[in-house]
Amino acid sequence: MLIDTAPAPINGVIFDFHGTLVAGGDAEGWIDAALRSLGGTTQLDSAHRAGLREHLDHIWHHAHTIDPRSERDLSHDRHRDVFARTVALHPGAGPELIAALYAVMPDQWAPFADTVPVLRELRARGVRTVVLSNIGLDIRPHLDRIGVGELIDGVVLSYEAGLVKPDPAIYARALELLGVPAVETLMVGDSPRDDVGGVPLGVRTLILPRTEGPVHGLAAVLQMTGRPALSAGQGRF
Repeated sequence: MLIDTAPAPINGVIFDFHGTLVAGGDAEGWIDAALRSLGGTTQLDSAHRAGLREHLDHIWHHAHTIDPRSERDLSHDRHRDVFARTVALHPGAGPELIAALYAVMPDQWAPFADTVPVLRELRARGVRTVVLSNIGLDIRPHLDRIGVGELIDGVVLSYEAGLVKPDPAIYARALELLGVPAVETLMVGDSPRDDVGGVPLGVRTLILPRTEGPVHGLAAVLQMTGRPALSAGQGRF
């Protein structure tokens, strides 16, 4: 005798922010933006520029060596300080350039090509969505700027909650805001360390590793909702 053990349908999705909904941007463009903001007062030779570009491309991986408990994500001041100390690990990056890099950093975050179409489709299907991010600054203005703010139902930020992923307590906060039981919720992130904290609560979890191209594979979320997929012409990924 077969017993129906199908999991509960997914009626809510919690999304990580950086590396999941948005890419970090091109390090070369990030450096250019910082130098422009300094009005030409700071210059980098080709060797220092190439080294800094490589360093920035893995900036938050390097930050973990300085701040393994992600305490930078509990306040704006800590976030800025850890960023500064991390960039300073690269020789040739002086205080003015570091401050400029931090100031223009949010401008480099760009949504993946599939971010807005997937969020729009989830909203059309009646699936609630919340963004849950370890971060020391308010990303809501940025979400609005890239067209994501109007497509989600809420935002939980570590520096406001006083908690960081993977602490299950911050996932509990996200579930409360989502208004969907854990067994009907999917967590989508890119970190096998930080984005699995909902598992003890019964949240199914999808890890999408770092993507180099413009499409991050978020269409998999639509397949997991158990609802009809996008019809032809609604969106391509």
